[in-house]
Amino acid sequence: MAVQDILTIPDERLKQVSQPVESFDEQLHWQLQDLEDTRQAGPAAVGIAAPQIGWFQRAVIVDVSGRKKTPSHGYLELINPEILEWDDFKLGREGCLSVPDFTGNVIRAKNIKLRAFDRHGSMLEFDMTGFEARAIQHEIDHLDGILFPDRVVSRRSDLFQRKVYQASTKK
Repeated sequence: MAVQDILTIPDERLKQVSQPVESFDEQLHWQLQDLEDTRQAGPAAVGIAAPQIGWFQRAVIVDVSGRKKTPSHGYLELINPEILEWDDFKLGREGCLSVPDFTGNVIRAKNIKLRAFDRHGSMLEFDMTGFEARAIQHEIDHLDGILFPDRVVSRRSDLFQRKVYQASTKK
């Protein structure tokens, strides 16, 4: 139950592929709480992935419910998430706690079908759309060692210097 340091570029650990969670135990629950505490401490963070705090297992937290008129499933702790289907693509602006100085335009699926486990090991399935689908794809990329600048079409025209950003934790 503590705010952890956020790994930021150019930290090479952010390129590491995370391993599946195998134990749905009390240790996992403590790690998820640290992940959530860290997300809450971040400026306007709607999601966070375990590798961003140096925990290289496949776990993410996403909550876009604070955005008005945004369809969402509320607060989600997703263990070993996997996108089963996706369709219809759209360009959209993204930011990231691990890339504090930039935002960028990234093409993502507008609609996805997602399978994951909850903190107790129960399987979950969701049909997601819009911003929630985008946030999930962004966080799953972290689990695969991919950051949003890796997905911009052109670093010259689709990557933007962030004007105002105060990161609360940095490593």
